[in-house]
Amino acid sequence: MDRIRNPFSPGAGSPPPELAGRQSILEQADVLLGRVLAKRPEKSLLLTGLRGVGKTVLLNEIERRAVKAGYRTILVEAHEGKSLAVLLAPHLRRLLFELDRIAGAGNKVKRGLAVLKSFVGAIKISVGEFDIGLDIEPESGAADSGDLEVDLPSLFVTVAEAAQERNVGVAIMIDEIQYFKPVELSALIMAMHKMQQGQLPLVLIGAGLSILPGLAGESKSYAERLFNFPEVGPLTEPDAISALQDPVLAAEEEFDPAALKEIFRLTQGYPYFLQEWGYQAWNHAAASPISLHVVQEASDIVSKRLDENFFRVRFDRLTPREKMFLRAMAELGKGPYRTSDIAEQLKVKVSTMGPLRAGLIKKGMIYSPSYGDMAFTVPLFDEFMRRTIPNFEQ
Repeated sequence: MDRIRNPFSPGAGSPPPELAGRQSILEQADVLLGRVLAKRPEKSLLLTGLRGVGKTVLLNEIERRAVKAGYRTILVEAHEGKSLAVLLAPHLRRLLFELDRIAGAGNKVKRGLAVLKSFVGAIKISVGEFDIGLDIEPESGAADSGDLEVDLPSLFVTVAEAAQERNVGVAIMIDEIQYFKPVELSALIMAMHKMQQGQLPLVLIGAGLSILPGLAGESKSYAERLFNFPEVGPLTEPDAISALQDPVLAAEEEFDPAALKEIFRLTQGYPYFLQEWGYQAWNHAAASPISLHVVQEASDIVSKRLDENFFRVRFDRLTPREKMFLRAMAELGKGPYRTSDIAEQLKVKVSTMGPLRAGLIKKGMIYSPSYGDMAFTVPLFDEFMRRTIPNFEQ
């Protein structure tokens, strides 16, 4: 079949041809965006889930809806090498200049720029041409203490007031939010508390791994009253079949029902894997309909691609001891896994596993779904570990 017409799009954050099974989350986002603009209180959203479930795709779609609803948006991705302040400052500068170009009375945009200049100076960050381009006097006493938990809420208030003066909203979208340091996550939560208290038109829509609700709760006990934490999980079988069949039918081709069931069995409904199997099955098929036999033949290609790319990039970041920890988890079958059982597999005391476990959590490889349990953050990673290290001996 014609590879150019292949409707599937495996890739990090690549929009699928059919965004199936996510309507309830998108409706929550629509309600949030509409209510905040109407000065009605509503919880911001922090999407949680494993790797490959489509959190980034949802953030991109929510940003599109936010722009349509009348918001100015910021979309960034957190990572270990850049602080929250360095990440946000250039985008806030750009946003304030956008607001300045909107006709309207008042000087709150200019004040927002002055407070941003104070914020930047106080935390001593350098963001390329940032200081040179921001030709305005800082406002003394505003967001300039050097304490992020004090300064970020003050900065958000001035940005939100500037947006309110121009009759627009601000939507800050942050992917991989679990990478922020505790003080940074705390500052974000405190800033959003100020937004709710003042009914200001600024919302936060973030996405992160399944540890995010716990991190937020540990940071501030009132986080659950500020955010909804919709879980982005695997698709149900009907939604998975829709995600596969609908774009193929739109291209005037089709799957055999048995082929669709086999792809669902192999992928367990995880969206990234659905895209990979759909993409390779289309390319492997000589003609429509795409048969069960074609899917079975394409599966070897998919497994190799996933091993070399999706799984390998994570595996290669691990130390030998971390690899054996994960291999011990995989030896136990499907998770979650009791920490005591992992220790037994490794023939070590449970009390000695803390630093190793903490390092893997920090790297985003595992998380704790409940006290004493561990689970992989990457779907099907247990199968990859068994393929990569076939003989597990301690």
